[in-house]
Amino acid sequence: MEFTYFIGCDVSKNELDFAVMRGKEFLFHKEIANEPNAIKDFVNELKKQPEFDLAKAVFCMEHTGIYNNHLLVYLHKKKANSCLEAATHIKNSLGNIRGKNDKVDAMRIAEYANKNREELRLWQPKREVIQKLAYLAATRSRLLEAQKQLKTPLKESNGFVSRSIANEAQTICQRTLNSIEADLKKVNDAIDALIESDEELKRLFGLITSVNGVGTVTATQILITTNEFKDIKDPKKFACYAGVAPFTKESGLFKGKARVSHMANKKVKTLLHMSALTAITYNPDMKKYYDRKVNEEKKNKMLVINAVRNKLILHIFACVNQNRKYEKNYTRLVA
Repeated sequence: MEFTYFIGCDVSKNELDFAVMRGKEFLFHKEIANEPNAIKDFVNELKKQPEFDLAKAVFCMEHTGIYNNHLLVYLHKKKANSCLEAATHIKNSLGNIRGKNDKVDAMRIAEYANKNREELRLWQPKREVIQKLAYLAATRSRLLEAQKQLKTPLKESNGFVSRSIANEAQTICQRTLNSIEADLKKVNDAIDALIESDEELKRLFGLITSVNGVGTVTATQILITTNEFKDIKDPKKFACYAGVAPFTKESGLFKGKARVSHMANKKVKTLLHMSALTAITYNPDMKKYYDRKVNEEKKNKMLVINAVRNKLILHIFACVNQNRKYEKNYTRLVA
């Protein structure tokens, strides 16, 4: 689609900063409250611009989580074009930059949209059930973090303080720990009920968890991050997203070792790591592969574990793409 107006938006909790460009020409900057009524008034103001057509305009913004919601919901309701981009992607695409403030950031986002107009991927809302699943999963993560913050000091204090002091601290925190445990059960039950209530989620969840080593938490996170495998359909792209795909660095005569990138979804990477350890322990094929690589070929252990993570990703996407559960003794038919 040919765009004539490029509107960059710097999003924060309380304010939205807009930079409006017509082609390469900067028109004006506007700061408004991050509220639906203020957004409505701003769009009405835009419509007064010469030759402005909402269908020929694109709103570009950085991904800032829930703070984007007011703007995205309104734009989607008006069938306007919007796109979400990673902040690092925008920053790296603009070369060497110095200084920043909200106005300058909005202008840079508008320039990015204009410069990359042919590659922009327009935003589409996720299904409500996926949005709810993501929120429940985030709530579970926060509860687990709170539980860890209480349990770890109590456990580490044993042997370093008197038993009476340790017991008193344990007694003080026990009610909170019990409450967190009860809340964790509630959120886990809510996630299970949500997946069970939706046929598509239930189908995909069953396919993912059929792979040995992949548990319910990992499967839930994969469903959320791939948007039910709509946003990420290629296992290699998901491996890059999860930070388990190795990349080489070569220049002239220099040839470095292939290494994984630090630009990754660390939560997904951690879950895949735990799944790989489980697969190595309980999946005979993975255990055999791991033992051969480590004990016979003397490969680095972390290198082999990373290879197992990649294998799990390939298995998951194969099951989903073929709509069949994982088979331990699967043999490919030769025509």
